[in-house]
Amino acid sequence: MWFIFALMTTLIWGLAELFYKKGANEKEKYSHLKTTIFVGIVMGIHAIFILLTQNIGYDFKNILVYLPVSFCYIFSMSLSFFGMRYIEESISDPIENTSGAITSILCFLILGQTISGLSIFGIISIVIGILLIGILEIKSSNPKSKRLGKKLAIIAFLMPFLYAIFDALGSFLDAYYLDITCSPLLNVTENNIELVANTSYELTFLISAIILTIFIMFKKEKIDVKNQKDKILAAVFETTGQFTYVFAMSGSAIIAAPMISSVCVVSIILSRIFLKEKLNLKQYSAISLVVLGILILAVAEV
Repeated sequence: MWFIFALMTTLIWGLAELFYKKGANEKEKYSHLKTTIFVGIVMGIHAIFILLTQNIGYDFKNILVYLPVSFCYIFSMSLSFFGMRYIEESISDPIENTSGAITSILCFLILGQTISGLSIFGIISIVIGILLIGILEIKSSNPKSKRLGKKLAIIAFLMPFLYAIFDALGSFLDAYYLDITCSPLLNVTENNIELVANTSYELTFLISAIILTIFIMFKKEKIDVKNQKDKILAAVFETTGQFTYVFAMSGSAIIAAPMISSVCVVSIILSRIFLKEKLNLKQYSAISLVVLGILILAVAEV
């Protein structure tokens, strides 16, 4: 069953990325905030469902305790949603998936953990691929700066990199919060610590959604739910993928992890088919280096 759940997670998160991109309207000023709102609402519903149906002894103070991790994850996703309005998914998604490599580097530099030779090779492949993507993007025959303006084009291209950094920081902090021997989370055991952490994250996301909704209403911007189907579907797939991910990793993590890391491959294929994104051979070659590095790192670190 774990194999089925791993396959489901990969496909579901790939679909989430597709609908995130479809819902990212370049001309809609607060498109990225609206996406964040819908994700927060769906995750909040899931958190409430867990609290009502499972006795995990949840202490609501954990929302504050887990806030540093939640902030990193939510902020990184908001940055990603902004970048999606302007950057091809085929480029942004592989860059964002390098967060695993950054996490490994943080663990090596700060925690003094060792990194295998295979992991180093994977990280080098990712770095080279990202540099090539950047160079090719700048030298593109139709640079985004002509359409967006130089300043906005640079900001947009930085978004997937910032996502990777903040997502990696969240993962790095998670290593501390999910360690039962030193975790600051309240009323946790080995059996419920993951659920408590995830519930805290989802409740924080819900609170963020409420705050952003008030902000958008203050700006007199309407949230027309009927025209936000892509954003809602992306939020549903994101939350569903989180659910199947837990079951996938509880089986054979050594195989499930690299399978799930290949979600960027699924995203690229779906973007090519449904979004008609077209890149040249050099760009796909650079992206392939990043994807190869991600897969190598996933295999080496499990």
